[in-house]
Amino acid sequence: MMKPFFRLRQIRPAAWICAAAITAAGALPAAAFERVILRLPEADQRPELRDGLVDALLLGDLAPDARQDGDEVLAAAQADYARLLEVLYARGYYGAAVRILLDGREAATVPPLVAPETVETVQVIVEPGTRFAFGVTDIAPRPPTAEPFEDFRTGEPALAIAARDAVQSTVDSWEELGFAKAEVVDQDIIARHERNRLDVIVRVAPGQRLRFGDVVVRGQSDVRAPRVRQIAGIPRGETFSPDEVERAADRLRRTGTFRSATITEAEVPNVDGTLDFTIDVIDREPRRIGAGAEISSLQGLTLTGFWLHRNILGGAERLRIEGEAAQLGGQWGGPDYSLSARFEKPAVYGPDTRFFALAAAEYLDEPDFIERTFRLELGATREFSDALTGSLGIALRNSRVTDRFLPRDADGDYPEREFTLLSFPTSLEWDRRDSALSATEGYFLRAEVEPFAYLGGEGDAGARSELDARAYRAVGDNVVLAARAQLGAVLGPDALEAPPEFLFYSGGGGTVRGQPFRSLDADYDGIDLGGRSFAGLSGELRVGVRENISVVGFYDVGYVGSEPFGFDDGDWHSGAGLGLRYDTTIGPLRLDVAGPVSGGTGEGVQVYLGLGQAF
Repeated sequence: MMKPFFRLRQIRPAAWICAAAITAAGALPAAAFERVILRLPEADQRPELRDGLVDALLLGDLAPDARQDGDEVLAAAQADYARLLEVLYARGYYGAAVRILLDGREAATVPPLVAPETVETVQVIVEPGTRFAFGVTDIAPRPPTAEPFEDFRTGEPALAIAARDAVQSTVDSWEELGFAKAEVVDQDIIARHERNRLDVIVRVAPGQRLRFGDVVVRGQSDVRAPRVRQIAGIPRGETFSPDEVERAADRLRRTGTFRSATITEAEVPNVDGTLDFTIDVIDREPRRIGAGAEISSLQGLTLTGFWLHRNILGGAERLRIEGEAAQLGGQWGGPDYSLSARFEKPAVYGPDTRFFALAAAEYLDEPDFIERTFRLELGATREFSDALTGSLGIALRNSRVTDRFLPRDADGDYPEREFTLLSFPTSLEWDRRDSALSATEGYFLRAEVEPFAYLGGEGDAGARSELDARAYRAVGDNVVLAARAQLGAVLGPDALEAPPEFLFYSGGGGTVRGQPFRSLDADYDGIDLGGRSFAGLSGELRVGVRENISVVGFYDVGYVGSEPFGFDDGDWHSGAGLGLRYDTTIGPLRLDVAGPVSGGTGEGVQVYLGLGQAF
C-alpha cells in the first residue's frame, strides 16, 4: 500500500511555519457563524480559491451561538490552520501565510487550557503568495506501460493533487501488471521559495510479481464457504489484478444476499509467489416482503406484492414469489391477475453466469380476448461487464384464449382456441445510466427477440422482437433532457393466429400518456386487434424547482400497424402533459397529467401516479 504522500521540505527560514493565511474581504454566511470574517488580498480574489477556503473552515460550520463557547471556537480555529494549508497546497501555493484572530488574538498562540470564555469576532486572513510551478519531477521506476503525465511536468502549476495523482498512478500501474505490493519507499518534496518552484522526487518499489493464492472466507453468513468463493470467482493461480479483486467484490454484492462483502489481501506474500486473500461477508436478513400500488384514471388500481428468500438452499440462491392484480376498477376490460415464482442461482458455468427457473400463471381479461396462460422457463443470464448483460432461455407456454372479436356461436359463446408454444427468449441489455429510477446522464438499450413454434394447435412459427432505447442529458444544474424510442414486431403468424399477448397496442403510461390504455390497435378487414408492429417516441424536459421537487413537460407519440414492417398499414396518435416529481430515498414519486394531442383514440385528461420516472 502507498505510504502517506506529501512530506514537504522547505528551503526557507523557519518562520514560514507560522504562516498560513486566507484573506478574502467579506463574511461567511450568518447561518454558519455570525461573526467570522474571511479576508484575501484584492489581487487574490479568485472565486475557486476563496470557495475552497470557505468550505474547509471548521469555524464556518459552528452554530451561530457557538461563539459563546470559547473552547469550541479555539479548537476549531487551531484545526483550521492545517485545513487551510491543505487547500492552498492543493492549488499550488506553498509560500502562503495564514492568520486566525480571535477577538484580535492569534489563535495559534492561545494555550488550550486558557481558552477565552467567549469569542465575538473571528478574522481569518490568508496571503496566498505566488503560485509555484513544478521544477524537478521524478517518479521512478515507472512501468513501461505507464502513460506520460499531463499535469505533472516541469513548468506546470505545482498542484498537490497533480503530484499525488502521478504517484498513485505509478503505483496503480505496477499493481495492474501483477505487482500487488508496489509502494512508495522514499520521497523528497522541496519547496524552493527563491524560484517559486516545487521539486518532487519519489522512489517506488514494485516488489515481486504475484499470483492469486488461497481464499479464506470469514464473517457472519449462512452461505457455505465454497459457494462464497465460487461466486467471488477469484482465479487462483493467475496473475494478480486489482480489477479482478474489485469484480469479485461486485459479484458478491450483486447477489443481494450480503449486507457487506469486503476482500482484503494478506500483508506478506507466500514464498511460492502467491498472495492469499480473505473474504469477509455479512448476510442481509434472508426473507423480505414488499408491496406496491399504482393508479391510473382509466386503468384503475394495480396492486403488487412479493415474498423473497435470499439464501433458500445455503448457496445464495434466491426465490421470489410475486403476485399482481391490475385494472381493478378500471374502464378497460376486466381485472387481470398474475402469479409467478422465480428461482435464481448465481455462479453457474462461471462466476458471471446466473441460472434461473420461472413458473408463472396469468389471467388477462381484455376487450378483445380473455387469455389464460401457464408458462415454464429455464435459462441463464450473463454479465459480460458492469453495463452489458445477456439472457438466453427456453420456455414452454400453454394458453387458452377466448376470442371476443369473433362472432358468438349458436350457444352464445365466443370461440375458444388452445395452443402450446415452445420459444427461446433472448435479450441483450446495455445500461450506462447514472441511476435506474431517475437518470440524469447516460443511455439504456435493451433488445429482445423470442423465436417460437407451435407444439399444439394451428399456426406458423415466428418471432417477436422489441427494442427499447433511452438517452439522458443534464443541461446545467437543474435541467434534464430525456428521450425514448420503442420498436416492436411480430413475424410469422397472422394476427388472428398469434398469441394475443404477443400483439402490440399503444396508449397509457408505458407508451403514450394522455391516450387511453391500449386504445390504439390495428384493423384487419374490419376486425380490431393488437398490431404486428409498434413504434413509440417520447421526450421529457425535467426541471428542478426545489431541492426535492421538479416539474416535467412531456410529449409521446405511438404507432400500431397490421404488418411487421413499414408505416403504411397503421395509425398514429400522440399525447402531452405536465408532471410533478418529489424525490424520496427510494426514488421520485411521479404524478403525470396528460391529454390527447392527435389521433381519434381518446379525449379528456388521464392521470398517472407511480414511483420512479416514466422512463
